[in-house]
Amino acid sequence: MSISLGVLFALGALIFWGLGDFLIQRSTRKVGNWETLFIITLFGTVILIPFIYKDLYSLLSFQDKSFLILLVVSIILLVASLFDFAALKKGKLVIIEPLLALEVPIASIFAFLIIKETIELTQVIIITILIIGIILVSIKGHHLKRKKWIEKGVLLAVVGAIFMGASNFFVGFASRITNPLLTNWFINFFIAAVCLFYLIYKKRLMNTMNLFK
Repeated sequence: MSISLGVLFALGALIFWGLGDFLIQRSTRKVGNWETLFIITLFGTVILIPFIYKDLYSLLSFQDKSFLILLVVSIILLVASLFDFAALKKGKLVIIEPLLALEVPIASIFAFLIIKETIELTQVIIITILIIGIILVSIKGHHLKRKKWIEKGVLLAVVGAIFMGASNFFVGFASRITNPLLTNWFINFFIAAVCLFYLIYKKRLMNTMNLFK
């Protein structure tokens, strides 16, 4: 039963993640990267508050390195999100989505280097096949001219996937020393705050709030 539930949850995450990226692509093209990121993270910040407010005191008391770790995770994920959103804005979803799967081997490499997690030969073969497939799907077949053989947004997606893979590992690591909901709330809060300051600096906040309505 637990395996069946796990597969069901994985399929649900797959569907909602794909739908989310589709809507992110439409939003970034219509309203902009920073505006979309701000609205998403603001929503996440508000929704998660009822579940984590009791843990805020322990986090802000600086009794351990939790705050510093969450800060590092948030910065990495902010960079990853900006590259991810830019790739979705410029490229085709059918090309960008497979490229984002690069975050899986990247996260595995971080797990191996930092916490010494090992992978089996079968997993190495699967990851290798995955990378080869990703490279092939991102290349245009009808010509190999220097500036035209790579689809739009591919390089942005690759950089985003690298940062996303790193953030995936650190989010998991941070969730172990705090808890998953607090980790996600802090990330959303930090990114929303950065986006807020950026939009105020660029004098785009009022327009963003109108778009939010």
